[in-house]
Amino acid sequence: MKGGNYSMVSEIVLVGLTSSLELQLVLFLVFSMFYMAGILGNVFIVLTVISDSHLHSPMYFLLANLSFLDMWISSVTVPKMISDLFKDRKVISFQGCIVQMFFIHVFGGTEMVLLITMALDRYIAICRPLHYLTLMSFRTCSLLMMMAWITGIIHSLIQIVFVVKLPFCGPNEVDSFYCDLPRFIKLVCTVTYRLEFLVTANSGFISLGTFLILIISYIFILVTVRQHSSGVLSKAVSTLSAHITVVVLFFGPCIFVYSCPFLTVPVDKFLAIFDVIITPFLNPVIYTLRNKEMKVAMKRIFCQLLTPQKLF
Repeated sequence: MKGGNYSMVSEIVLVGLTSSLELQLVLFLVFSMFYMAGILGNVFIVLTVISDSHLHSPMYFLLANLSFLDMWISSVTVPKMISDLFKDRKVISFQGCIVQMFFIHVFGGTEMVLLITMALDRYIAICRPLHYLTLMSFRTCSLLMMMAWITGIIHSLIQIVFVVKLPFCGPNEVDSFYCDLPRFIKLVCTVTYRLEFLVTANSGFISLGTFLILIISYIFILVTVRQHSSGVLSKAVSTLSAHITVVVLFFGPCIFVYSCPFLTVPVDKFLAIFDVIITPFLNPVIYTLRNKEMKVAMKRIFCQLLTPQKLF
């Protein structure tokens, strides 16, 4: 479509989730509760890991990083979504939309690598316990987290750089409550097959491949520990079940939404709720309820906060 007269799109209209006033009120209360509970839960996990010396190990270092990422994934989208619920016209600037997409994919790509690192941590801890402190030192974990952030930034930039150079010529309505690539690229005034393939390859196929690798690695761990006593197997199952739950919650919606971006359907935006609200809320619940050391440490921190300090 060369030579076309393209008007500059300065803002994006977000359709949102519903136009029903009664349902908007329910969603406002539910989403506000889930968001605040998720933020407080993840903040509490980070503070507990930092302040309790019993949790100064690579596993809890990675868990604190997961909670940190979950806080930001929610905060990029949920506050605006909640504030937009009662607005007749839900808009975001074009530049704001690009920034939102950039950070969503930075945090999402970083968390993807982090989940792989956590799976590696569990494999070494369960299958190679004598080499754990050597292979998974704090220095190693720090380097892996640095690589995770670099990967997340590159993963996001690859897609965003292509998007900002495309022509937008008038349609500016996105059927969602936040900006994301599968629906945003539908506004482009040119053929988008190549860009859709890029999104599929960079987000969809990578998510699907990573998910399969993680599930296979967890199965391999369970097969390995099966040779040991039933106590070791039951402990491994208890530990890995939390990790598998988080992996399914994170990758499930991603695989559905990004594997076929050209087949956007209304259920996409409801699946997105899992990524930005439900999963960040459930992660601290899953890891605290299934982890005895974390529960003890949280109780200890909570008791210290409630106990009045003596002044001398």
